[in-house]
Amino acid sequence: MLSRRHFLGASLATTVYAAGSFVPVWAQNAPNFGMPTLPSPGFRRMKVGDVEVIALNDGITRRPLGEEFVKNAPLAEVRALLASQNLPTDYIDVPYTPFLVVAGARKILIDTGLGEFGGPTTGKLLDSLRAAGMQASDIDTVLVSHYHGDHINGIRNKAGELVFPKAKVMVPAAEHAFWMDDARMAAAPAGMKGAFDNVRRTFATMPADTLVRFEAGTEVAPGIQSVAAYGHTPGHTLFELKSAGQNFFYVADLTNVPALFARNPDWAVTFDMDAEAARKVRREVFARITASNAMLGGFHFPFPAFGRMAASGNGYAFQPAA
Repeated sequence: MLSRRHFLGASLATTVYAAGSFVPVWAQNAPNFGMPTLPSPGFRRMKVGDVEVIALNDGITRRPLGEEFVKNAPLAEVRALLASQNLPTDYIDVPYTPFLVVAGARKILIDTGLGEFGGPTTGKLLDSLRAAGMQASDIDTVLVSHYHGDHINGIRNKAGELVFPKAKVMVPAAEHAFWMDDARMAAAPAGMKGAFDNVRRTFATMPADTLVRFEAGTEVAPGIQSVAAYGHTPGHTLFELKSAGQNFFYVADLTNVPALFARNPDWAVTFDMDAEAARKVRREVFARITASNAMLGGFHFPFPAFGRMAASGNGYAFQPAA
């Protein structure tokens, strides 16, 4: 069981996008930095062997950059790294990008965004899906990387209806076991109760023939392997797609803003529940990806959210696809 220290470290991350009208601490009385510009169109296609992968932008949140965002580095150092890349130093833009795998007749969505539960610049997944020529009813499988709200809130709407009515929803067994544990929920600090409630809102009444638990390391769909990457959450899972000699690695929340946490893989974002485990797996996975020169996609990467990772100094630099 995670310690209270881990719970407290994760409370901000997991309550930001809980169901309802929760306003995160950082958004209260925050300076007005303007609105982020959303990509148009909100999708980008890419071929991986015989398969098509489509990045589907769900929106962007702009949040002030404070001491709490990077837990183990001085704010001045964080701002200096952003400035060295010609990025703003007073705020952070955090994109949300699920990915769709189109393999023959199969349409497999990886993560679901914020749905109807985020702010005005989020919840764009269905618009992006329609722009790419598809509907929610076309999705036959939803793969979930972990249970933070920005990855699962798109599964149901505010009326409680399943947004992807024909889809099997496949979830990491370790992640499901953690969040559905009544004892852990009871032991969690008040600031984290909303995250547990949100998981139950999403999954507790899901039909047994819809919810599918899988063990990390197993194949979840033809050519798609699940990969354990525990640390960000207790069951955080990545997905590796292989087709016709090519591969694509969906890294979910292995790193938040890559301009910070890929460049400095030892830095810990406020959302990591076990920062040390997250740090270790971040370095392991990035080393593996750069060694193989695989294409990768990240949920919080700048749109189009896929590209390649190259070694840079003590870390890695994200090189977006053209």
